[in-house]
Amino acid sequence: MSYNRETWRYIVTDFLTAALVWLAFNVLRYYQQVIFRDASTLGEFLLYPSVWFGQIFIPFYWLVIYYFSGYYNKPLAKSRLSEFWVTLISSVIGVFGIFMFLILNELPIRYQIYYYFFFELLGLHFIVTYLTRLRLTIHLLRRIRQGDFAIHVLILGTGEKALSLSQYLEKIGTKVVGFVRISKEEDNQVNSEKILGSYTDLPVLMKQYSVEELNVATDALGEAALSQFLYSLYLYKKPIKVWMDKKTILFSKVRLKTISSVPLAEITENNFSEAEKNIKAFADRFVSCLVLILLSPLFAYIAWRVRKDSPGPIIYRQERIGFHGRPFMIYKFRTMYVGAEDAGPELSHENDSRITPFGAVMRKYRLDELPQFWNVLKGDMSLVGPRPERKYFIDQIVQRAPYYYLLHNVKPGITSLGMVKYGYASTVDQMLERLEYDIIYYENMSLALDITILVYTIKTVVTGKGI
Repeated sequence: MSYNRETWRYIVTDFLTAALVWLAFNVLRYYQQVIFRDASTLGEFLLYPSVWFGQIFIPFYWLVIYYFSGYYNKPLAKSRLSEFWVTLISSVIGVFGIFMFLILNELPIRYQIYYYFFFELLGLHFIVTYLTRLRLTIHLLRRIRQGDFAIHVLILGTGEKALSLSQYLEKIGTKVVGFVRISKEEDNQVNSEKILGSYTDLPVLMKQYSVEELNVATDALGEAALSQFLYSLYLYKKPIKVWMDKKTILFSKVRLKTISSVPLAEITENNFSEAEKNIKAFADRFVSCLVLILLSPLFAYIAWRVRKDSPGPIIYRQERIGFHGRPFMIYKFRTMYVGAEDAGPELSHENDSRITPFGAVMRKYRLDELPQFWNVLKGDMSLVGPRPERKYFIDQIVQRAPYYYLLHNVKPGITSLGMVKYGYASTVDQMLERLEYDIIYYENMSLALDITILVYTIKTVVTGKGI
């Protein structure tokens, strides 16, 4: 069974549940209201415009609400408690919308009946939806424990913590691929046959086994050594969880996963909730679509000026490293003469002779970045996020700041806190200084912060302080 199939199981069930609840609510409403305008029978009432319109479209309306709640994002990572709250909050928001647009326009025999209608619909929808979802989730959790959806985990450590972690993970249906010895000084408490090698063998082990997640559970490293060790794991671009204790205080904003008596801090997960992720993704594409349409005359003018300014292509394409370390082609209006990097990758700098006259103007007002709205529409980038870099420079950065790989856990952006607070970087040292702002953004991600960065970006563009 696939993950997508489980997601569709929830979607179809929610759709049918919403349709059933709306029908049941209207049956109750008809008998409570006694006389409903020109409807003398239940059949006539169910054919009333707002009723049959709701019967057709309200199930789709609920799916939109559930999408923005993030409920369908991780079908295999549900908890019954979070499911309760997500369903309750979604129900309150959804029922309020239905009342505003469909029910308040009707005139009841007395206004107090609105209270009955609201709480009846809310109660019906929440109870039926939650119980139906709970049944699916319990069945799914049972299948997970049976190993139908086993996540393959590699445990880094061989001591008492590693043993306790492996025992519990196996109970909940997680497949422990094996153990990796971090230090010769660590006591060996696990089955020797399951020890796949030492930490120096990790590059080979990651290719040899289908590892989906790395779990660190060891007492063999001090705080500083643990910090460096965890940073070295980022290059594998896998979720990393570490046994939570005083040593993990070094890693601010970590997400604590309390698994029974085994607390795991997830250090590679960003701080966006599932709902915020979906809202951000929708806003990215919606705004990008508007910009590409509304600013199309400006795009045409810039294209004409670029072609007039110097010979060569209008759009410059360059490979950058994006979400989860995947390469993609970024699009920009060309600001340099053709052949500017024939001698190899080179960062631009003030008074750079490679920049064309109109290219300097575009860079000042960040107009060269406008084609990246197409990257956002494609899903390669976001409106706000760390700026994507070339692999050539990333390889230099991570030698001095391996935590740079954390930024690959979010989509790169057209603008960023680093670009707003620091601006363009002309050397690797300056890129490292700007990196500090990107890390601050990563640790404090929120929709409110994204909006703030966008406002300051607009100010930068309008005032021409892009360089």
